[in-house]
Amino acid sequence: MSFDRPAAPGRRSVPEPEWLTLGQAAKFLGVAQSTIRKWSDLGRVPAFYTPGGHRRYRRRDLELFIDRSGPGGREKGPLVLIVDDDSRLREFLRVSFELEGYAVREADSAAQALVAIEHQAPDLVLLDVVMPGVDGWQMLRELQERHGSIPVIMFSGQVDGDTAAHAAARGARAFIGKPFDPHELLTRAKQLVPV
Repeated sequence: MSFDRPAAPGRRSVPEPEWLTLGQAAKFLGVAQSTIRKWSDLGRVPAFYTPGGHRRYRRRDLELFIDRSGPGGREKGPLVLIVDDDSRLREFLRVSFELEGYAVREADSAAQALVAIEHQAPDLVLLDVVMPGVDGWQMLRELQERHGSIPVIMFSGQVDGDTAAHAAARGARAFIGKPFDPHELLTRAKQLVPV
């Protein structure tokens, strides 16, 4: 991937810098600065830290990251369907799972997810409980009726002492409260559907 631009008449071509600041890297990837910070902290995107504590990103590392996790990236490994109405969380989970070797699809509602499952059944579903319209509990019931063998990990910010037991009784293989540690979610996923 090259971003060299032809020089304007009478001007010299300025090469693209090899190292990018946090803001430049976020713009390069098309994500918020907070997202790339999280990815750096999790080791998903390599970063160099200056003596003053500022992050710098090598352009080639970002290009490789895009190749692995972008919409046109290589599909490999088991297919995970992420169902959540929060687009930022879906994006974060998509990239995290793709970097671990999973292929990922996203749905912002239960209705969209059920259509996607009819088109191509995933190996694992990550399902939010609280969504507008059909909630995660209703979707889990429909999923169990139509495709009972697909493992489901549910998550929610509304958690009480009985929620995990309730999820298990309804057929979910795991339940994680929000906010959750992405490593915990990946560990649970790998236990159910190894890469």
